[in-house]
Amino acid sequence: MIALMPKAKGNAYFLSCKTGADRAARELNVELLFDGPVDTNAAKQNEIVENWITLGVDAIAVSAENKEGLSTALRKARKAGITVVAFDSDVQPDARSFFVNQATPEGIGQTLMDEAARLMDGEGEFAIITATLTAANQREWMKHIEARLAEKYPRLKLVAVRPSDDLKDKAQSEATALMSAYPNLKLLMAICSPGVPGAAEAVQQAGKAGRVKVIGLGLPNENRRYVKAGVTDSVILWNTGDLGYLTVYAAAAATRGELKAGAKTFRAGELGELRLAGDHILLGRPFIFNRGNIDRFDF
Repeated sequence: MIALMPKAKGNAYFLSCKTGADRAARELNVELLFDGPVDTNAAKQNEIVENWITLGVDAIAVSAENKEGLSTALRKARKAGITVVAFDSDVQPDARSFFVNQATPEGIGQTLMDEAARLMDGEGEFAIITATLTAANQREWMKHIEARLAEKYPRLKLVAVRPSDDLKDKAQSEATALMSAYPNLKLLMAICSPGVPGAAEAVQQAGKAGRVKVIGLGLPNENRRYVKAGVTDSVILWNTGDLGYLTVYAAAAATRGELKAGAKTFRAGELGELRLAGDHILLGRPFIFNRGNIDRFDF
């Protein structure tokens, strides 16, 4: 039995992960137990792990709300002979065997820059809306966006980077100001989830849909109406169903001794052969949601 725990079991993002996990469980002929807090509750996650230890499950796969707190309970599970893997949000490395990593900062940065270049036909001005100028993940993504820009796209020009404080309204006002300051702007790239619909709303209200492209990191449900209206071209994240699918395959293989420490590659059903970086199993390049596929996803 493989026990899968999200941060919150009613969250549409994790329910989408569960669809892939269920599919993998059927293929592998294993029983899947899915449970978690109703909301993001770290203490409840610990309680559920304790129950699973008592139940004697074969493997536990978790997305941690509190990295430190959950690790203590997971170490206890490992001592009881239970295989532990993390997905989506990691725990301490000594509290699990592997982490199923949905996307690397390099992959995110490169995908954003490549998609921007494609939509801009390889030339012109673009601007970036970020959450803050200091957030660690944003800085890491920016580093890879700028490296890709310098490496591959000499005719593209990044004219400005503006913080939105992770707020849709501020992203909208920043996007409006950017379009005014840079009349030749061809694309707005938002690298925080509230920034994408914020930028799209600004473009729509300015009557510049199609002339100023919008892309960014975000969730399908927050951006669906803008994508279907032709305002937002691409929303980039990862395929959550594939994340759940891979997590169950990894947990099963580690339990059976087919996936061991030091492995360089791992075969996961329909996903084929995937790379490992140390004890991180890499899902692959981020997923691009667009008008052609966005209605297949609900999170």
